[in-house]
Amino acid sequence: MLTVIASESYKTFVADLQSDIKSVLYDRPTKATESYFKGKCVAVGGEQLTIDDKQAKSIYRYLLKNDYIDNDDKVTDAYRADLENHCLAPLPEDIKPLAEGVHKLIQSVFNPSVLDDMIADGSKTKIELKTNENFFKNEFQTLWGYINHRYAYTVKFDSNELIAKSIAHINDKLFVSELQYTATIGRQKSEIDEHEIGRGDSFSGEKTRTQTLKHAETGKIKYDLVGKIAKGTTLTRKTVVAILKGIKLDKLYMFKNNPEEFISKVIKLINEQKATMIVEHITYTRSAEDPYDSNIFTVSKNAEELKSAVQATKAVQDYVFTDGTAEQSVERRFVKELDSADEVCVYAKLPKGFSIPTPVGNYSPDWAIAFHEGAVKHIFFIAETKGTMDSLDIRPIEKAKISCARKLFNEISTDNVVYHDVDSYQSLLNIMSSDEFDKKRP
Repeated sequence: MLTVIASESYKTFVADLQSDIKSVLYDRPTKATESYFKGKCVAVGGEQLTIDDKQAKSIYRYLLKNDYIDNDDKVTDAYRADLENHCLAPLPEDIKPLAEGVHKLIQSVFNPSVLDDMIADGSKTKIELKTNENFFKNEFQTLWGYINHRYAYTVKFDSNELIAKSIAHINDKLFVSELQYTATIGRQKSEIDEHEIGRGDSFSGEKTRTQTLKHAETGKIKYDLVGKIAKGTTLTRKTVVAILKGIKLDKLYMFKNNPEEFISKVIKLINEQKATMIVEHITYTRSAEDPYDSNIFTVSKNAEELKSAVQATKAVQDYVFTDGTAEQSVERRFVKELDSADEVCVYAKLPKGFSIPTPVGNYSPDWAIAFHEGAVKHIFFIAETKGTMDSLDIRPIEKAKISCARKLFNEISTDNVVYHDVDSYQSLLNIMSSDEFDKKRP
C-alpha cells in the first residue's frame, strides 16, 4: 500500500498515476511462476500475510498438478473454465487460508483489468457500520436464534434418472462453437500524432476476415474430460462416463472443436438437471460448527457508498445497502415498504456471509423480517426479493437454491419461520394471508 498526499485534484492524480502504472507495468508478469508468487501480500482474516518460499512452491505445484498452467507457465483455459463453473480444485492444506488472495494473484496474471482497482482514495473516511438497538429487540433476537445455525446436507440421487435426463438435456441444448481467428489488416497513416495513437486512430482502411481454425493443435494438450466434468458436477466418474456414452455422436464430436467450451457447457447442462432433482431428495441437518456471529453485520463503508444506501428506521443497521441503486429498484422499494408498514417490527438485509449450502452452490437469502405478534399469520419471515414471480424467468440452478432454502427454513429450522420469494411487500402479505400457503409448504 502506497499512501500519497497529492498536490492536485484526486481525480487528476488517479488518472495520471494509473496511466503511469500501466506504462511501467506494460511488461507485467504473464506467467504464474514460483517467483511470481514469492513475497506477494494477501489478506487473511483482516491481516496482511506475505507468501514465503514454501507457500510459493506449494501454489506452483498446485497449478501444475491440476493442469492450470502449461509447459510455459501460462494460465490455461482449464483454470478459466473451472473458475467460471465455481469448481476450482481445492488448494493444499498449508495454503487453504490464503485461498482468496492466491486466486486473485493467479487471475491477475491473465486479467490486466485488476490494475484498474489498484488505487483507492485514502483520504476518504471509512465508516464502520454496526448493529443498532433494533438488533437487540426480543423479536429479532428470537428470529436470529432460529436461523443463525450452520447446516450440512445429504442428497440421494437416482443415478439412472439423472443420467437419462442429462443425456436428453445435452442432446437438446448443447452447442459448441468452432475455434475461429480474425485477421485484421490496416495501413498506418504517414503522418500521426500522439492523440491519434491514444484514440487508436493511427491506422486507416482496416479490414477483417474471420475464419474457422481447421487445424487447431488441440492434440498437444491432454484433457481429463471425465475428471473435469466429474469435478464440476460432483458426480462419480462412472456416472459421467454413462452420460457421455449416451449422448449423440455429433454432440460428442463437438469436443474436438473446442474442448474447454465443451467441458464448461456439459458441466452447466448436467448441473441444471441436478438442480431440478435435488429438492425432492435433499435433507438438512444442523452442523456442529459455531452459529453465525452478529459480527457478520459489521461493514466498513465510505461517504460515497453511504449516498447510495437507504437510511432505514426498522432495520438492524442504520443504512441498508441494496443490490439496485435506481430509485425504483425492487430492493429499494422493498426497504421503504418495510419501514412504513405498521405490522413490521424489525428486519435485516442479510449479508452475503450468511448462507446455506446446496449441491449447486451456496445460497444467501435477502431478508429476515420479524412482525408484531398478532399482526400477521407468521411472525417470522425469510424473504428473497426477485424482479419477477414467474418461475419460468428464474434460471434452473437459482430456482433450485430457492427451493432448498424453502425446504430448510420451512421444515428444519422451526415451524415459526417461513421462507418465500417475493417481488414486493404486498406480494409477501398476499402469500402469508393465502389459505393455500400452508398447503404449499413442503
